[in-house]
Amino acid sequence: MRDFLILKFQGPMQAWGEHTFEGLRPSGNFPTRSGILGLLGACLGIRRTELGRLQRLADSVGIAVRQDERKDRRIMKITDYHTIKDARVEYSGLKSHETIQTWREYLLDAHFTAAIWNHEGADVTLETIEGAVKKPFFTPYLGRRSCPLTRPLFEKRLTADGPVNALLQIGPHGGTIYSDEGEENTPRFRVRDVPLVRQPRQFTGRNIFVYGGDHVPE
Repeated sequence: MRDFLILKFQGPMQAWGEHTFEGLRPSGNFPTRSGILGLLGACLGIRRTELGRLQRLADSVGIAVRQDERKDRRIMKITDYHTIKDARVEYSGLKSHETIQTWREYLLDAHFTAAIWNHEGADVTLETIEGAVKKPFFTPYLGRRSCPLTRPLFEKRLTADGPVNALLQIGPHGGTIYSDEGEENTPRFRVRDVPLVRQPRQFTGRNIFVYGGDHVPE
């Protein structure tokens, strides 16, 4: 059995960035690892320049997220159009455009439940993270500053034999689970949402194990 910290991500809008550069800013359909690490880092008071602290946080936690079923609402996406000044021309340079058009996606009416656990030898413990999400140092947002929370992040601390069974203890009892951990025969797909802390805006890949419908163990 292991300890899990259960968090709720609820708000009128959420935005969990996928691969992008300035003009088009799509949102994933569920919270990304990089987005959740950023949210936890804000709660802990980690600044973007504190690369060592960011890396220690990233190395300390595993994450599973459930897209909660809602019979009264369906998740929708909207695209916000606007213009910005001083957009970067490329990653490696500082040269900028005058003004460019941008399109940014947001999820509407999405509710997610996340299970956070510690890897062996973690520098940033669940106790520290729990205290931070209960009393954040910086204001947490659901992906972007325009996406405030409508309820506190903290839901519960519990023990379970794995992240899927931890989430099954928390209502609503339905929805697809996307987890860092999974069994050998579990359906999976690969995404690039693991931040390379010392290479800003660069990411590496991970396998996401999917539990939902017939894939959720009894």
